[in-house]
Amino acid sequence: MRQEQHGNGELWESLLRLSDESEELVKNSFRAIDRIAERNQWKVIEAFKRHQVSDFHFAGSTGYGYNDRGREVLDLVYADVFGAEAALVRPHFASGTHTISCALFGVLRPGDELLYVTGRPYDTLHKVIGKPGDGKGSLQDWGVTYNEVPLLEEGGLDWAGIEAAITDRTKVIGVQRSRGYDWRASFTVAEIGEIVKRVKAVKSDVIIFVDNCYGEFTELLEPTEVGVDLMAGSLIKNPGGGLAETGGYIAGTRESVEAASYRLTAPGIGGEVGAMLGTLRSMYQGLFLAPHLVGQAVKGSVFAAALFERLGFESKPKWHEPRTDLIQAVRFGKAEHLIAFVQGIQQAAAVDAHVVPEPWDMPGYENPVIMAAGTFIQGGSLELSADAPIREPYIAYMQGGLTYAHAKYGVLIALKKLVESGLIVIKPYIP
Repeated sequence: MRQEQHGNGELWESLLRLSDESEELVKNSFRAIDRIAERNQWKVIEAFKRHQVSDFHFAGSTGYGYNDRGREVLDLVYADVFGAEAALVRPHFASGTHTISCALFGVLRPGDELLYVTGRPYDTLHKVIGKPGDGKGSLQDWGVTYNEVPLLEEGGLDWAGIEAAITDRTKVIGVQRSRGYDWRASFTVAEIGEIVKRVKAVKSDVIIFVDNCYGEFTELLEPTEVGVDLMAGSLIKNPGGGLAETGGYIAGTRESVEAASYRLTAPGIGGEVGAMLGTLRSMYQGLFLAPHLVGQAVKGSVFAAALFERLGFESKPKWHEPRTDLIQAVRFGKAEHLIAFVQGIQQAAAVDAHVVPEPWDMPGYENPVIMAAGTFIQGGSLELSADAPIREPYIAYMQGGLTYAHAKYGVLIALKKLVESGLIVIKPYIP
C-alpha cells in the first residue's frame, strides 16, 4: 500500500507495526474463530441439502404470495440451522426491533407479565415496552405488565433476584444476548442454557425469549438449541450475510412462531401469505455466506481489542476472552476520543467515506447518538460500522466487516485519526 495514500508515511508505518504485533498476539484466537466458522458453514450446507434447495426456490411471488415454495423452504432451512421447530423469515420485518416486537406481541396477552432477567434491554425496545396508558400501543398500553431484574455490579445474573421476581403472571422471560449500550459481557449460549434450566425449574410453562441480534454463528450452537422457546434477529445483521436487503427472522417452538406470525400479518393468516418479490435469492445466498462473514467480523473485533488494549484502553470483551456476538466495546473516557474514533471508522468505508458523522437525536434513543455507517445496506451492521450514545463513560461500539481486511483497515484509520487529532500518542516508526 502506497504511503502517500495516508499522508504521513512514518505514522502509517508505525500503525502497521502495531498491527503486525497485534496480529501475532491473536493468531491462536483467529484459528479458533476459523474453526467455528467452518463448522457453522457445514451446518448451513447440510440444511440446504436436507431441504433440497433448488434454483426455482429463488423465484419471487407477488400479490398474496400463496404457496410460495421458496418462502416455505427458507423457513424450514432456518429452523433446521437453528435447531428450532419452526421459523418465520420475512422481508416484511422492517428492523430487528420490529421483529422482536412481533415476537413479544405474538405471545403476550393483557394481564401477562414480561420479565427481563438481563437488566434493561436495548434503547429501541423501551418504546415497545412503553408505559401503562401511554396511548401509543406499547405492551404496557395494552395491559402487559413489565418488570426487570438488574444485573449484578460485575455484570452477572442475579439468580436470587430472578427467582424472587417470577410470579404466576410471568408469561415471558426476556433475555438480551448482546450487551447493547452497556459495559458488560454479552451472554454466551451456555449461559442462556443455564437461564432456561433454572427458570423452567421455577415456572415450567414460562416462555423464554432471546433477542439474538449480533449473535448468530459466533458460537457452535444457537439459543434455540439449548431450550429457548422463541428468538428473533435481523437479516441486515449476521444471518443475512451482507446480501439480504431487509428483513428479520423469528425461530422457536411451532406454537410461539405461529403466534408471532399472526402479529406480523393477521390472525388466521399468519405465515401463509406475504409476497417475497425479488428477495429470496439474496436471503438464501446471504445465509449460505453468513458463517464465513461472521467469522471475518469477529476477527476484526478481536484485532481491535488487541490493538487498543496495547495502547492502554479498556475493551470488552478483551481480545483473549470468548466471543458470543460481533460487538467490540472500547472505553475512551472522553467524548472527543469517542467521536474521533467513530469518524475514523466512517473514513475507512467504501461507501460515504467523505461523510463526517456527528451526534444527533436519533429516534428511539435516549441520548444523542453518533453512527459510522458507510454500508452497502443501510444500517447493515454485519458490515463495518460503529456507534455510540454520547454519554459517560464514552464507550464506542464497533461491529462488522464483511472481510477481515476491511475491519483491520477501519481500525487503523480510526487510530490514525485519533493520533492526527492530537488525542493519543504512539511510538514513532524506526526503520
